[in-house]
Parts: sequence; structure tokens; C-alpha cells
Amino acid sequence: MGMNSFVNSVDLLSRALDVQSLRYQVTANNIANSEVPNYKKQQVNFESELKRAFESRDNSHEGFRMITSDPRHVQSEQPRDWRKVEPRRVTDYTTTAKANGNNVDAEQEAMNLVQIQMQYQLLTQLENFEFSQVNTAMKKI
Repeated sequence: MGMNSFVNSVDLLSRALDVQSLRYQVTANNIANSEVPNYKKQQVNFESELKRAFESRDNSHEGFRMITSDPRHVQSEQPRDWRKVEPRRVTDYTTTAKANGNNVDAEQEAMNLVQIQMQYQLLTQLENFEFSQVNTAMKKI
């Protein structure tokens, strides 16, 4: 494992932990507002945007590039840098709401909280594993 892949792994794990933390806050906020009239639940989108960024990077060598000699020329689409992908809060206006206009299912949100906690613990273990690998490698030097 090269140093660059270690840095990328830790960076990605750290970003994922931040996203899970935001997800926890958003979900807890949904539960807190589960009886508020006309409140619409929110969720956090991140993984799908991250996947698109990785795909744009992986496919960038396949497409053809237009050579431009002036910044006003039409630019070829550049591969997206996955490190610049930010989590987005998305409000759900589409699902069927209760009579008071609220669309939070408190039971479902509570189950989401448990899942978020479990994923957070798993990510923490993965990050610890990455560092233990480096520790092991340094002891061998």
C-alpha cells in the first residue's frame, strides 16, 4: 500500500464519517419535527455524487479531449475531483404526507438512526485498521 493510497483511504474514511455525522443530525431533526405541521423530512445525498465523480475520473481516459487555445472556447468536460464532492441536504416533497402535511415516519427515522450509528462504528474500525497497517509497516523499517 503506497502512501498516496493510504492518504486517499484515510481522507475518504474521514469524509464518510463527517457525512454520517451530518446524516445523524438531519435524521434526529426529522424525528424532533415528526409532529410539526407541514414539515418535510430531509436526507443527505453523498454516495451517488461520489460515485459519479469516481466514474468521471475512471472514464476520463476513454473520451476525446478538445484542445482549446482560448478560455472562451467550449471546454471538454473535466473529470470531477472526488475530494470536492460535498454532502447535500435534500428535502423530500414527493412522498405522501400525513393529514397535517408532515411526511416523517418517526419509526423509520429511528431505524435509520440505528443504521447510521452502525455504519459510523464500522467506518471508525476501518480507519483504525488503516492506521494500524501503517504502524505495522513503520515497525518493520
